[in-house]
Amino acid sequence: MESKYLGKQVRQPIDELDTFDAPKGVSEVTMTSDEVMSSCPITGQPDLYTVSIEYVPHRLCIESKSLKLYLWGFREKSMFAEKMTAEICDRVVEDIQPKRCQVTCVQKARGGITIQTVARFPNEGQNS
Repeated sequence: MESKYLGKQVRQPIDELDTFDAPKGVSEVTMTSDEVMSSCPITGQPDLYTVSIEYVPHRLCIESKSLKLYLWGFREKSMFAEKMTAEICDRVVEDIQPKRCQVTCVQKARGGITIQTVARFPNEGQNS
């Protein structure tokens, strides 16, 4: 399987995750970045995040350069932490179809308040 982004001169955010076949014996993968930024949809102020993605691979794993380029795209978006967390989880589920996934976003304190949001797949406890 050839990578779309690894080893390529990509200098812009992307809207998908590149993948590779999950090696046998890998039971869980955790990827964390503390370089994620978006802006508040009300004030326009920048929000800085640490994003952690934990997943149990089914057949595919996330290629890390594509994750970096995907997360880079949030710099141009205005959204609350809760929306960003759900959007990242949905992207992971769509692109690699994991057995299980949890995305945790921690918004660095602004105004003395730190926000942590979690999105899970599958989400049996989700309200209808």
